[in-house]
Amino acid sequence: MDFMKLLKSLEELLYELVSWLLFYPLTMWRSVVNPLRMMRYADSELADRPEDQYEDTLSPPLFLLITLLLSQGLSAAFPTSYDPTIVAKELGSGSNLLIARGVVFGIYPLCMAVAMLRQQSVRITRNSLRPPFFSQCYVAAPFAFVVGLAFDFLFMPHAQGITIGLATLAFATLWYAQAQVRWFIQDRHMGAAKAIGAFSVAFVCATVVAFVIAIFIGLEAKNLAS
Repeated sequence: MDFMKLLKSLEELLYELVSWLLFYPLTMWRSVVNPLRMMRYADSELADRPEDQYEDTLSPPLFLLITLLLSQGLSAAFPTSYDPTIVAKELGSGSNLLIARGVVFGIYPLCMAVAMLRQQSVRITRNSLRPPFFSQCYVAAPFAFVVGLAFDFLFMPHAQGITIGLATLAFATLWYAQAQVRWFIQDRHMGAAKAIGAFSVAFVCATVVAFVIAIFIGLEAKNLAS
C-alpha cells in the first residue's frame, strides 16, 4: 500500500513538473503582455477553493521562483568578471542562492502590496497582505528576469556589456513602473500624480531594502564560509 502511495505521489509530481513546460511560458506571456489582467486574475483566484486556484497558469509565488531559477541558470552562460560558483559555495549550495534571490526580489511585491494597503487605509495582516502580494508576483517575475539579465551584461569582463546592461535595466524599470502606475490608477482608483508618488516611494524603499538584504546575506555567507 505504501509503495502504491509512493507511485501515485511520483505520478502527480511528474505531471506537475511536465505541466510547467506549458503553463510557465503561458503565464510569462500573459504577465508581460497584460500585467493588469494577471493581477486581477490573481485576486479573483484566491476567492476559489485551493484545489480550483490557478488552473490555467502557475501560482504567482511559484511563477516568481521558477523565473528566478531560470535567471540563475542563464547567468551561468554569460562570461563574467567574477566567479558565480564562489557565491554558491559561500551560501552553501545553488538552492540557497535561489532562496536568497527569492528573498531579495520578493521585497518588490511586498513593498507594492504594503503601499496599496496603506493607501486604502487597510490594516496590514497576513490575510489582507496575501491577495496584493500574490498579484504583485506576476509583475515582479518578468521584472526580476530582465533585471537579472541586465546585471549579467553589467558584470561581463572588460566592461563590454555596460551600455546594453544599463539599457536593459532602464527598460525593466520603465516597464515595471508603467504597469504599477496603471494598476494604482485603474484598479486602486488613484489620481495620476498620487499613483506615481505611491509607486516611486514603494519602489525606492524596495530597492534600498533589497540592496541592504543582499549585502547582509553576502556578508553572512562570507563569515560562514571563512
